[in-house]
Amino acid sequence: MDKNLKNNNDNRDNDNVKIRRVLANTLIGDQPQNQSDRFSRTQSDSPPMTASNNQSTVSDKAKKSNVSKKISDLKNVISPTNDTKLKSFLEESGEFTDAEEFAPSKAASEDFELVDEQIKIHSQQKFSQSRDTSQTNLQPDEKRILDILMSEKTITEYHLKKAQSFAQKNNTSSLGYFIDEGVISKDALGRALAKSINIPFLDINLFPPSKNQVLKIQEDFAKKNRVLVLDETNEKITIATDRPWRKGLLDGLKQLFPLKEIALGYILTESLDAAFVYYRKPLETRFLKIIETQKRVAPEIVGEIFEDAFAYRSSDIHFEPQGKNVVIRFRIDGVLHEAGRIEKVYYDSIINLLKVMARLRIDEHFSAQDGAFRYQKKNSDITLDMRLSIIPTLDGEKAVIRLLASYVSGFGLSGLGISARDRNLLEKAAAKPFGMILVSGPTGSGKSTTLYAILRMLNKPEVNITTIEDPVEYKITGVNQIQVNPRMNLTFSQGLRSIVRQDPDVILVGEIRDKETAEIAVNAALTGHLLLSTFHSNDAATALPRLLDMGVEPFLLASTLELIVAQRLVRKSCVKCRYSYNVGIEDIKKNFPDVEKLVQEKEIVLYRSKGCAVCSGSGFRGRTAIYEFINVTPEMEELILKNPSTKEVWELARKQHSHSLFEDGFEKVLNGTTTIEELLRVASP
Repeated sequence: MDKNLKNNNDNRDNDNVKIRRVLANTLIGDQPQNQSDRFSRTQSDSPPMTASNNQSTVSDKAKKSNVSKKISDLKNVISPTNDTKLKSFLEESGEFTDAEEFAPSKAASEDFELVDEQIKIHSQQKFSQSRDTSQTNLQPDEKRILDILMSEKTITEYHLKKAQSFAQKNNTSSLGYFIDEGVISKDALGRALAKSINIPFLDINLFPPSKNQVLKIQEDFAKKNRVLVLDETNEKITIATDRPWRKGLLDGLKQLFPLKEIALGYILTESLDAAFVYYRKPLETRFLKIIETQKRVAPEIVGEIFEDAFAYRSSDIHFEPQGKNVVIRFRIDGVLHEAGRIEKVYYDSIINLLKVMARLRIDEHFSAQDGAFRYQKKNSDITLDMRLSIIPTLDGEKAVIRLLASYVSGFGLSGLGISARDRNLLEKAAAKPFGMILVSGPTGSGKSTTLYAILRMLNKPEVNITTIEDPVEYKITGVNQIQVNPRMNLTFSQGLRSIVRQDPDVILVGEIRDKETAEIAVNAALTGHLLLSTFHSNDAATALPRLLDMGVEPFLLASTLELIVAQRLVRKSCVKCRYSYNVGIEDIKKNFPDVEKLVQEKEIVLYRSKGCAVCSGSGFRGRTAIYEFINVTPEMEELILKNPSTKEVWELARKQHSHSLFEDGFEKVLNGTTTIEELLRVASP
């Protein structure tokens, strides 16, 4: 009896070995010839858009699809209720005969998980065996990138020669010149680089990753190899990286995702860093760790706050003493969000550190102080200009820091959201040798960004540009920038008087605040200078009467003013969680009669965002501007001489096809850029 039991067990062990061998051989593609019809290899109709695409071998996609199909088929074969099918399958393999006994499907089921794991390992090794010869093709070639920029008319021959001359003198790449001088945006350069190595450019604003996608790759691997998951399907995974040419990158990714087609795409460095924010733990958690482990608490805490503010695209950091705690808030896309809290006992050292960095008096606690300093972002060449403002409150000193990242100043007119018609008006006005362009709007409406974009367009070696600002927000190479300093009697009016004696072609005055500055500005524009400035008014039509009320002579204003621009900032809908809904034309006519002409269909499609991890539940990500332009035509000049009211100015502007802030915003609502609720928040119909 014992002998028979032993023989049965031996038979079962032999059967298990045979079954495992059949399963493994079948899965890895080494099955007998009569199995080839059951699991045939299939070529994909078109090669995947990956960094590796060797046409002499079966594509990775076909291999992985083939393995997935085999696993699926085998799971069906070894179903516990399918012993007959399993027997037939094993007989065809040549391992078993009709007369031979074999273990039931339970044996195969028990071994299947092990075999499945073995095949994944085998497949991973098999996909990594052949050297990825196309990896060398991912090395960016500067000449190829320049050719693409030239062919797409992104740069001109003039810009190319200047860049090459700059590169020779400074022993550096000519590509950096285009960014530093504001000739092109980083997006434009990134697209050209991606095109030069035949991989797609991935815009994180259009395809923002979710937290789950980012966390599919462990933090250490992601940051070391500069990668993140941007999209995933059953067969394909899209990986974004700012270094697709990194040696061994594809091999490492194939080890992580052995059964997936790896599709590489190029992403900007700051976009990648922004996505890495999902790896960061809450500020308060990091504060506790710093307090427990560090002797010098303040520098570490301040560094963490700055890094978070940058990662979350904040424009301002608020330190607000409240009772026993200090609340830290970030302004993101124009809205304040609480980022964390820290006990007040640690705040004295933090505020003193900020004062030292901004060169303020640390012994002064009962008066307002303003200063500035620079902060170098960790593991990056990006420098943040910080403006610090401190005021005393009942609970202690409140501090606000404005973040002015130098990369923001790289935007040109194309990135501001100006319509083609309005941009044409602006470019024509800026091309004139003299005259005045005014940009109006409340504080924080993006006026400085628009003026800097105009300056970058005009900034050429043959043009002398001088600015007087309070404060100087961004440094522009080739532009003479002056900081207002009332203590030294360097005000807008005094500075402007001196600037006109410096032989300028273009003058930028940070703001026209009083009659004296307005009169000097008008006279400067009248004497052969192009003058740019900002002005506080609710809309473009209001700016004219207000200037006249300041005491500027109507005939002088009519002779110099070329263009008035009013603007606001609206938050952009998060494209990750955006959805559409229908609105009837009758509702539009009833609620927004002024925009009826913009709507042609009986039923229109609008958009909202429900909120997701990408937009931190707000439904918005990023901002764009809405504009109102009034072109000063000969008819408008005649009207200015009559000292008109706001209503009269706007009525004439309407006849000349000017559109309101709300109408420009409504066009952005129709194309899904923003929502009707957000537009109503900043502009009236």
